[in-house]
Amino acid sequence: GAWLDLTETLKSELSGKFERLIVALMYPPHRYEAKELHDAMKGLGTKEGVIIEILASRTKTQLQEIMKAYEEDYGSSLEEDIQADTSGYLERILVCLLQVSQPGSWASPHLIQDAGGCHAEVLVSPKQSLLSTVFEEYEKIANKSIEDSIKSETHGSLEEAMLTVVKCTRNLHSYFAERLHYAMKGAGTRDGTLIRNIVSRSEIDLNLIKCQFKKMYGQTLSSMIMGDTSGDYKNALLSLVGSDP
Repeated sequence: GAWLDLTETLKSELSGKFERLIVALMYPPHRYEAKELHDAMKGLGTKEGVIIEILASRTKTQLQEIMKAYEEDYGSSLEEDIQADTSGYLERILVCLLQVSQPGSWASPHLIQDAGGCHAEVLVSPKQSLLSTVFEEYEKIANKSIEDSIKSETHGSLEEAMLTVVKCTRNLHSYFAERLHYAMKGAGTRDGTLIRNIVSRSEIDLNLIKCQFKKMYGQTLSSMIMGDTSGDYKNALLSLVGSDP
């Protein structure tokens, strides 16, 4: 379509991180997220972090749109590609996140145990309110938080996936604030993470994420962007982020 032609023209005129940001803004949101998922799986090595972030934090409707766009744009099923690209308990949790978004999916939670057979139980459920209650009950029985159980009984990408589900259930805005901080902390900038999270939340809840960011890190999101980026790229990010809370 016309937007794809325009996107190609922009790609030829721009370069680097600024190009990446502008191209991200050209895509309809669900098509952009389908592209991010596709890019995370193509070539050598899978960027599990990107897949986990998108699948755990999007609503049922958003996931349905992403799956549809993925199939239209890449001619294959997102669920099948994830199954081909991941394995074990990580694959199970990612597939559960997709299946829960399906119309008519059964409403009882999926129980996932970690490979050690211990009961680090993370539930992938269509009802977030149910999950919060489950976490509270778990803490009463186990005498420790669900997060501590996950950390002690899993590691790597599986741990990241399980903790992300918990974080998104507890406080979605805190989760995105944490992702944005992670993108800029330390040496170098994780530009893909920074761009994806600002672009995808800019028309949804970025103002709430900015407030949470300031509360959690004692500085504003825009001040961290100013210290971490430069040029047109910096200016474009700042205009998306808007005024400080």
